[in-house]
Amino acid sequence: MNADLIAVLDYMEKEKGISREIILEAIQESLLLASKKSIGPARDLEVSIDPKTGDIRAFSKLIVVDKVLDRHGEIHLEDALKIDPEAKLGDEVVKEVTPRNFGRIAAQTAKQVVIQKIREAEKNIVFGEYQERLGEIVSGTIHHYDKQNIIIDLGRAEGVMPPREQCPHEEYRLGARLRTYILDVRERAKGPEVVLSRTHPNFVRRLFEMEVPEIDEGAVEIKGIAREPGYRTKLAVVSVDDKVDCVGACVGLRGNRVKSVVRELNGEKIDIIRWSDDQEEYVANALSPAKLKQVNLNQAKGECEVIVDEDQLSLAIGKKGQNVRLSSRLTGWKIDIFREGEVLKGVKGAVAVLGELPGVGEKMARNLVEAGFTDLSIIAISEPGDLMEVEGVGKKTAEELIKAAQERAE
Repeated sequence: MNADLIAVLDYMEKEKGISREIILEAIQESLLLASKKSIGPARDLEVSIDPKTGDIRAFSKLIVVDKVLDRHGEIHLEDALKIDPEAKLGDEVVKEVTPRNFGRIAAQTAKQVVIQKIREAEKNIVFGEYQERLGEIVSGTIHHYDKQNIIIDLGRAEGVMPPREQCPHEEYRLGARLRTYILDVRERAKGPEVVLSRTHPNFVRRLFEMEVPEIDEGAVEIKGIAREPGYRTKLAVVSVDDKVDCVGACVGLRGNRVKSVVRELNGEKIDIIRWSDDQEEYVANALSPAKLKQVNLNQAKGECEVIVDEDQLSLAIGKKGQNVRLSSRLTGWKIDIFREGEVLKGVKGAVAVLGELPGVGEKMARNLVEAGFTDLSIIAISEPGDLMEVEGVGKKTAEELIKAAQERAE
């Protein structure tokens, strides 16, 4: 048993990466339980294993008495003196109580503990491996269905794709190979569970990183993704290197790069747009292929008013509002679209009307509206001092605004 135990400890430490101290501690705990059954209710029972030789011994602490009433917890003085010549009544002495069949018990216990530790170690290794791969794309085989969940065999682990992570209109056949995005890794009793997705926006991001070397090399950066899985995705990109055309790089020669991503997404439409730090330009790019007449931003409310020609309205809004909805998510602006000439309401209309006054730009018009001057009639009856409290309005400008407002009101 001793040689076998040492061999197992060496194997576990070298091949499985499990410390022998951890295994020895687990074997000792298990042997302690087994010893109590074979030895009986001994007082302060301890089990020790020599890490070098593998020798296993059991010890019990006994009280020295002149008359033994409890053989499991007491020892006669004469017997105690054989163990410790200086023992006295009431002292504690440690006596070896290793049973004869302890070698067999130890062998069985060690085997069970080693098997358990191997399983735990393998689970931890797999969990750590996939935890480090969060956000990556993996390939696996559809193994079976668990209610509405799709279970995918990843090789060393089992992946699960819940219904919300499955793309509409995609067919998932048993035995089919499938690429998915690692969304999460959870610990379960039977082993690590890898949560997979084909609907996450970053699934598209990773696909483009795989297809477009310029993104992987850092020459092109993906600034934003808005996606309605199975239908349409808008991808905003920008060139970090001025020599590289960000849109052209993502599209590829004859569209081969974007076509590869579309095939993986089973025909999902992808719009690749140019990101810009000019928010009006960014909104206009996001709403492509529609052509816009005017873009008005309300920074305070995060709202954007877009004016288009009649023939561009349906294109800007998109089928069931999809184009404007995705553009809004991508840019972060709440986008409202109007036909040219349509009567504007509320703040948008007020800014547009005040912006027609001589010398009033968009910024001043917004400042006036935000200060409460939302109508020409209000400005017409105001005093110059009232208007001068608005940022960017001096005495002369205030007087000119009041005069112009009164003329318009008449």
